[in-house]
Amino acid sequence: MKITDIKELEKIAKKVRQGIIEQVYYAKSGHPGGALSIADILTVLYFNEMNIKPQEPKWEDRDRLVLSKGHCTPALYSCLANKGYFNVESLKTFRKIDSNLQGHPDMNKVLGVDMTSGSLGQGLSVANGMAIAGKLDNKNYRVYCILGDGELEEGQIWEAAMAANKYKLDNLCVIVDNNNLQIDGSIEEVMSSYPIDEKFRSFGFEIIKIDGHNIEEIIKAFEVARNIKQKPTCIIAKTIKGKGVSYMENKVEWHGKAPNEEEYNQAMQELKI
Repeated sequence: MKITDIKELEKIAKKVRQGIIEQVYYAKSGHPGGALSIADILTVLYFNEMNIKPQEPKWEDRDRLVLSKGHCTPALYSCLANKGYFNVESLKTFRKIDSNLQGHPDMNKVLGVDMTSGSLGQGLSVANGMAIAGKLDNKNYRVYCILGDGELEEGQIWEAAMAANKYKLDNLCVIVDNNNLQIDGSIEEVMSSYPIDEKFRSFGFEIIKIDGHNIEEIIKAFEVARNIKQKPTCIIAKTIKGKGVSYMENKVEWHGKAPNEEEYNQAMQELKI
């Protein structure tokens, strides 16, 4: 059942963020910053937008999600667990040697994961393939692909963007998590991909720009994207790395490190519902 109440979706997004912090804390490693920045987007996808059946994870007509920025898998796992694909308690096993919840998503080991990812730049190519297959098979499913703004430095992204336009993949929706930070600093300092909107537009995409933490804007953006025909859509979501945890927000050092006990307790207190 799809949830349309904004306040309820905001509560779920907080639960998703709690799950992110728990995973990284108990694993003593992981990538909280970029996971927190996509929590609202993933919440809307899994609880409002996507046509999915948690009780039937391999349903042929389901919508697909490719998390191309696969290191941010704590956000995906938390959404899947809260949606009912597996037990929320298992999030505490993240990155443990005997756990199926690896540091990057594995479609062969985790229910609900549509594509194994982690090597940056490859996700859009895979999403293209899924979208083309849907058209060839006369399926109505949609494909969603989440890219990091730092990931746009990968050349394969732009080869895939050309292909998405060539094959008129209007069943494909790309979401760029534009939090402006990557592992070594701001994207301007490392290798600027700006202006992101003009680049994707020049490759034939319909462009939608939103606040990636405004649930209502996210819902409306996906609604608009569903009605775009004959070309793919790119939603550029302006986000804050580490969103929801005060000491992590806009701090590049939280790209890939775990909170200590004091920091964990503070984060969970700030995310209390």
